[in-house]
Amino acid sequence: MNPTTRLTALACLGSAAFLAGCTTVGAPSPGRSSVTPGPTITSTVAPDAAVRVAARYRKSGGEKDVYGIQRSSDPDGVPLLIVWTHDPDQDAEIFDDLKGSITGYLEREEGLSLRRGYLMDVFGPDGALQHRLDARQ
Repeated sequence: MNPTTRLTALACLGSAAFLAGCTTVGAPSPGRSSVTPGPTITSTVAPDAAVRVAARYRKSGGEKDVYGIQRSSDPDGVPLLIVWTHDPDQDAEIFDDLKGSITGYLEREEGLSLRRGYLMDVFGPDGALQHRLDARQ
């Protein structure tokens, strides 16, 4: 196989592998502004500020496995919450409890307004995305 053919074949294989990993998780609902889906994997180390928010959350009675909570906003100003947890369980019921616990804490104790809804990504102990929620109003 000549070098040009080999490079073309490798490029095709790389493109196919990339496209196979694409996901529609977090795609906006019809009528909502488009948000670029976030990463599907992150570091297992939460930023210092996120660690401090999670420590306050746990101290107030929050889930013991949560070790990072980062707050930012999407381009429209809707809160984007990124959560790091040591819990590998991806059960939907556990996620429902977790999101309610975290959003309740952030509204009550940290003064976060969720009147326009929120976006939430939860990353597990290996840094892989466990849940992605678009709860915009």
